[in-house]
Amino acid sequence: MSEASPLLPMLQKLSLWVSLGLREQQALLALPHTVRSMRPHDFIVREDDRPVHCCLLLSGFVVRHKVAGNGGRQIFSIHMKGEIVDLHNSILRRADHHVQALTAIDVAFIPAQAIRDIVAAYPLIGQAMWYETLVDAAIFREWTLNVGRRDSRARMAHLLCEFALRLKVAGLGDHAHFQLPMTQEQLSDALALSVVHVNRTLKALEADGVIRRSKRELQIIDFDHLARIGDFDSRYLHLDRLAGGQVP
Repeated sequence: MSEASPLLPMLQKLSLWVSLGLREQQALLALPHTVRSMRPHDFIVREDDRPVHCCLLLSGFVVRHKVAGNGGRQIFSIHMKGEIVDLHNSILRRADHHVQALTAIDVAFIPAQAIRDIVAAYPLIGQAMWYETLVDAAIFREWTLNVGRRDSRARMAHLLCEFALRLKVAGLGDHAHFQLPMTQEQLSDALALSVVHVNRTLKALEADGVIRRSKRELQIIDFDHLARIGDFDSRYLHLDRLAGGQVP
């Protein structure tokens, strides 16, 4: 059953936080859902929408963002396979920001009422989903600190360290060598820097010998050095719940 269900990535992600029994696993995989493919830049949710579904990301990457009155966009986070991107919609009912496809994606739309029902019926699932939203909040706080108090070099290094480590945990590749799905313009919106400054910062990190780039391919030559540059401490990702608590 688990191998056939598109919802397996959600079960795997929630199981990082809480040990779920067979009953909880079966209930999660039996949730009603509709799978859709979407193109880069398609909106999953727009600000002020009243979404009736929660979105589980099955492949690709999406971002959360808001647009200021002057037209400037701020990206708050990037999401990847297995993450329930807008779990809070099951409670808040009105979206206060945009959720948009960064790349081509496959998503499973789960009725928000079904999420509320399963949380009420299975407390362990509710605990796991609660933990998921708390880790999301921890990431938001770290991103706020990143753009508010770190210089451009540290901001970029921190983002690269986080993305690399989350890719590894999600089973999407080696944390030292991966494809960065964000353009320099999108990086500028995530880091509150100009596109020119983003380009110069990447070139400086490459000149320092800590990263190597080839188009969208990025290799981290020295993760520990990059982490020191970025003031990166993975504790806010709460990966101590993984087997052995081992992180690079």
